Amino acid sequence: MRLPSAERAVVDEAKVRGYLLAAKHPVSRFKAAFFRTLVYTPTDWLHLQQSLVAHALTAEAIPESASPLWPEVPNPCYASGAGERSAVVVSIWIIRAGDDLPRLVTAFPGDSR
Repeated sequence: MRLPSAERAVVDEAKVRGYLLAAKHPVSRFKAAFFRTLVYTPTDWLHLQQSLVAHALTAEAIPESASPLWPEVPNPCYASGAGERSAVVVSIWIIRAGDDLPRLVTAFPGDSR
């Protein structure tokens, strides 16, 4: 199954720069360290944003029933960074009730199996 309305996926700049790539963020600093190994940086945040949108368009989505109003859709993907490095990334998307826009909630290292 593909992420519904993936062609309209929303990945906010603040989510990428202020969370996923924020080396000093108390919660996401470990994610930032992971994304830095893929050569994603706060100054080149658009590259990570574009990669996450590409994930939404191409990866298989697995619906979760976390909440009837806030369904989360995990989206495991294989991501290539700015360099030659690549890794498995899982992105979590939310589609709010009454809306059809998938919005990025978070992304993190996936299982490398």
